[in-house]
Amino acid sequence: MELLARLEQELRQLDAQQLRRRRRNADTPCAPHVTVDGRPMLAFCSNDYLGLAAHPLLAEALAEGARRYGAGSGGSHLISGHSRAHALLEERFAELLAPHLEAPRALYFCTGYMANLGVLTALGGADAELFCEELNHASLIDGARLARGTARIYRHGDTAQLEQLLAASTAPTKVVVTDSVFSMDGDLAPLPALLALCERYGAWLVVDDAHGFGVLGEHGRGALEHFGLRSPHLVYIGTLGKAAGVGGAFVAAHATVIETLIQRARSYIYTTAAPPALAHALLTSIELIAGAEGRARRAHLRGLIAQLQAALRLRHWWLLPSPTAIQPVVVGANQAALDAAAALHAQGIWVPAIRPPTVAPGSARLRVTLSAAHGAADVARLADVLNALEQPEAA
Repeated sequence: MELLARLEQELRQLDAQQLRRRRRNADTPCAPHVTVDGRPMLAFCSNDYLGLAAHPLLAEALAEGARRYGAGSGGSHLISGHSRAHALLEERFAELLAPHLEAPRALYFCTGYMANLGVLTALGGADAELFCEELNHASLIDGARLARGTARIYRHGDTAQLEQLLAASTAPTKVVVTDSVFSMDGDLAPLPALLALCERYGAWLVVDDAHGFGVLGEHGRGALEHFGLRSPHLVYIGTLGKAAGVGGAFVAAHATVIETLIQRARSYIYTTAAPPALAHALLTSIELIAGAEGRARRAHLRGLIAQLQAALRLRHWWLLPSPTAIQPVVVGANQAALDAAAALHAQGIWVPAIRPPTVAPGSARLRVTLSAAHGAADVARLADVLNALEQPEAA
């Protein structure tokens, strides 16, 4: 059939460019030591930054939530699917972010992708201008495309260019959109400077803290706590399938913003609510993140980051400067990155090769992610193997 032949040709083109993605099957829970397709592996590829995904307290809370609320919600939030578990979770998020927001309220979404689509399409109406960081996550890019307002791109971390764009804008609604921690580079957005510009020019600052919530800040409140920010201009999005170890996402902002999302965010209105059991488990996750155990795990993670950075002795590959759990090793060409990932896999270490279009051409990389569940011996093994693999390349 001609339609299938066209798709098959496109897949062959992906193969020729070393860009086809393939899945592996994990046979065990998310953890540093896993069994993948029947083979034991040391994994440096999950976003389980605090090592909570397989935490026994979370597993028990999830089971308790299923016993109490059943397996599914049965409807959308605005029909019949909004459970007491969802309501309690939203109240807890509003309380958690209260030091950083005015009159806070929170809204729970099924996924981070849906949260980003919902926020940008709800705030980015026809009279809006959206100012988007060039390295934003795909979900923010798609949200800006779906919004009816005009989208403008500013260079990575370039607050001077952003100010020029804001100063020239006559739009009654201005929305600055950024990741907090950039998922492929691991660096931080200059949020204090961005917020100052938003306050000066009357703009919303939408912060996707997918890789910061739970990890950054003394209490794990994320990038806002890390930078000590507080403003009614902030619209904060936290993802819950990474450091929180479960799934979904939340938006926290002024109560008027949240009520606007309830009325306008199509990715919230027109979908079945996430299972209440997930929300119930997340209540336990928040307590772990904010309590003594969370502080200890964050401290251990910082130690692992410092250990890896000190142990790598790379000459042709290079480790990007990142203070976060994301430690990318740039290799360069697509095939070289694939070969490096395959060589690691042959030695029982699972690190993904990231290629265009996720990153720029010529910057294919090994995306190393660390977890508080890793031990010092795990990181030492990774560093030794990476150093040894790069030496033939240097020769």
